Parts: sequence; C-alpha cells; structure tokens
Amino acid sequence: MDSLRKPFPHPGATTLPFWRTELHELDSHRSTEELPQEADVVIIGAGYAGATTAYELLDGNPSPPSVVILEARQACSGATGRNGGHLKPDTYFNISKYSSKYGAEAAAEVARFEAGNIPAVKALVEKEAIDCDFHLTRAIDVYLDKEQADETLANYKGLVAAGVAPLGDVHYIDGKYVERATGAKDALCGFSFTAGHIWPYKLVMHLLALLVAKGVNLQTMTPVTSVSETRDADGRWTVTTARGSIKAKKVVFASNAYTAGIAPQFSEKIVPVRGICSRIVTPKNKPPPLLLNTYSMRFGHSMYDYLIPRPDGSIVVGGARQDFWHDNREWYGVTDDSKLIEPAKHYFDGLMQRHFVGWEDSGAYTDKVWTGIMGYSSDYMPYVGEVPGKPGQMVIAGFTGHGMPLILLSARGVAKMLREGVDFKNSGIPRLFKPTKERLDSKKNEILDDLATSEPPPVKSKL
Repeated sequence: MDSLRKPFPHPGATTLPFWRTELHELDSHRSTEELPQEADVVIIGAGYAGATTAYELLDGNPSPPSVVILEARQACSGATGRNGGHLKPDTYFNISKYSSKYGAEAAAEVARFEAGNIPAVKALVEKEAIDCDFHLTRAIDVYLDKEQADETLANYKGLVAAGVAPLGDVHYIDGKYVERATGAKDALCGFSFTAGHIWPYKLVMHLLALLVAKGVNLQTMTPVTSVSETRDADGRWTVTTARGSIKAKKVVFASNAYTAGIAPQFSEKIVPVRGICSRIVTPKNKPPPLLLNTYSMRFGHSMYDYLIPRPDGSIVVGGARQDFWHDNREWYGVTDDSKLIEPAKHYFDGLMQRHFVGWEDSGAYTDKVWTGIMGYSSDYMPYVGEVPGKPGQMVIAGFTGHGMPLILLSARGVAKMLREGVDFKNSGIPRLFKPTKERLDSKKNEILDDLATSEPPPVKSKL
C-alpha cells in the first residue's frame, strides 16, 4: 500500500478529469529557466490553496514579497483539478458531532466560516472578472437511509432548540414533499442551503496568471523532495527540489495529500485518500431534464454521492463509496491517480436514471471518469497556520475532501499572518484548524475508526 512510503504525487500519466480538457497557457509554465536561489516566500503547491494564499499575500500589498510557487506536476493538476467543483458548506450536518467533541461555540465557528466562504468566492470572481462558470445555487442533502435520516433530523431539532448554530439559511424538507421538491427518487427527507459550483481549474489558472503578471515565479514540473529541519545562519529554510534548492524566509505547505512527504511531522496526520469522480452527459439530440440544485445523496454512514449540474447540461458526479470504501487498499494511503478505482469504475453508468425522476428515458451516459488524491486529516479538521516548532513555516492542508468551501478564507488568514505578522487568534481562522503539538502527537485516527464502524455493502445480485 502507498501509505508505507512517503506520499508524493504520482509521476506517470494520470486519469483525465473534465476540468483539465481546456488547458491554460500556464499549465506547464516556468517563469525562469533556472530556479531562483532565494525568495521571501516559497509556496509548495499550485492548486486552490497555493494560488489563493499567493493572491491574498500580494493583493493590494504596497511592498509585495518575492514569491516562488513550486508544483510537482502541471499547475492545478492535483485535487483541485480533479474534484467536483462544489462549493458546499457544512452548515448543519456535523455541528452536533463537533459540539459534543469540541463545544458548541467552536462548532458554530466552523459552520459560520464555511458559510462565509461562499460569498467570499463570489466576491473574488466578480472583483477579478474570472470566467470560471461560477453559479450561486442551493445544495440539497437528500437522505435515502431511514436510520441516518431520523438521526440527522433529531440532531437538527436539537440544534434549533439550543440556538447555538447559524441555521437561518438551512431549510428542512419533510418526507411528504421531498420527492417533488428535490426530484430524487425514494428520498425520505432533505435539507437545503446556499452553495455554489465552479470550474475550479479555470479559477486557479486565472489567479496564477494574475500572480505571474505581478512577478510571482511559477515553477511547474518541479517536485519538492524535502525542506530543511532547521534554518540556516541567516534564518532561511532550504527547500530542495528535483531541480535544485531555494533559500526561503517563509515556506507555505499548500501540498494537501502530499504534505507528510516533505513535512514528516504530518505523517499519519494528513493521509492521501483516493476518490473517484465522473461527468455524465445526454445525447446531443436529447436535451437533459432540468436540474437546478446541487446534491448530496446520503445512502448511510460515510456513504454519499455528490452531484453538480453544469450550465452545459452535463452532471459532475463523485462518490461511489458503496462500491469500494469497505476495502481501504483501494483508497487509504493511495497516491496513484493514474488508475481508476476498479470496483467503482462502472458505478456512474445509469446513475441519473436510477436516482432522479424524469431521467429514465434521458439516454444519460458516463462521458468521463477520473480519480484524484485528497488529503484527509486523521481528526477531520484541516491544518491551517504555523507549523509547531517551525517558525516561518505555514501549512494550509488536510481538508478531507472538503476544501472548496474552506480554502479561500483559510488562505486569507494565512496571508494575514505572513503579511501582517498577526497571531493565529486574530487571523480569522477557526480555532479547531490550528496546528498544535497536541494534534500532531495524538495517536487517534478517526478515518480508520469510522471505517471500522461502517457496515459492509450489501451483496449485489448477479442476476
């Protein structure tokens, strides 16, 4: 299993996500033929986290630092270029769990932060006139498992009664009208709330183009192999790559699933997890049935699909956990996104016909399937802030497949710490995201704990 080795991006040809079918001119860009010998800030990773951190660091800065962005493969070729493009905040689902574990105030803080990322992305897209198919919409969580539906409703009613969570935007859809309201077959209930969706590659590449125009040095196809354990006599960290080294005053690990490969203290704390995603289309002579919302289809504990209807009529669908999650050899610690997840590669065939009213005769079929490597945190909370014991090293990683509604404001907080020298408490980042020695020293792994309590999938009929 890949987890026995240091996690690094897979060097070979990868599966082709829909988002990377229209490549930007900076996709394999190197600003200079040779690496610069030094920089004020080196950012490792040219995905959503790396690009937004650099953007926030330079935006309106009268004294911008010198910045180098290093990317192991092409720009935005990792998780950001392989996800669903879903800006879906968690404004109710996990609050009860987080409240029990961390306290109601800390849990509500995370929910408010997630909700705040949606208007922040909207404002960024409008400010920079980014052509990235941004759409503001409603997400609907559809429940198809009675036990989970009953448990979630009870938790929701408890949150309403307690008055601790920001639930003003959350709407409960009861079973009487849920199929009509959602269009989902066999739905037991639903919850809707504000969300968005986007072409993530186009967002990131637009930001990178702005940054390069401002003098940021972008170096793709330049995998980082290590970062020095200590600073040199001048207080600089040495960032070593396959093409040479750079001395940096500050280092930002925007490397998500691969963070532990270059920052060993995150070993078993940020774990590579492979997921699978698809694009579903209808024949050209058959316009797709109208689908206005984005969805999560919740089939039971840890089992769900997400669906994002795109303006071109296609549907981006990811998940398929029912077909492979029980066998962690397929996903836990796996860094190979050059191959599909074999048990799930046909999962998306006929999915719209199975689950949505009016799609039975649509002719919808699977156009593309790809895999991507997410960075799962062992306690399900991202690591955002200064690396313990490493002054000048920052991390923005471990988003557990949920980075789209978290990263922009996280990057803004990291940039604030780098740019203004504010402490974590005044960065605007939720307290639960702070990298602490206690978190790094913990031996608990909630990913594997949850897997142990998950029920195996039902045996499929061969008839």
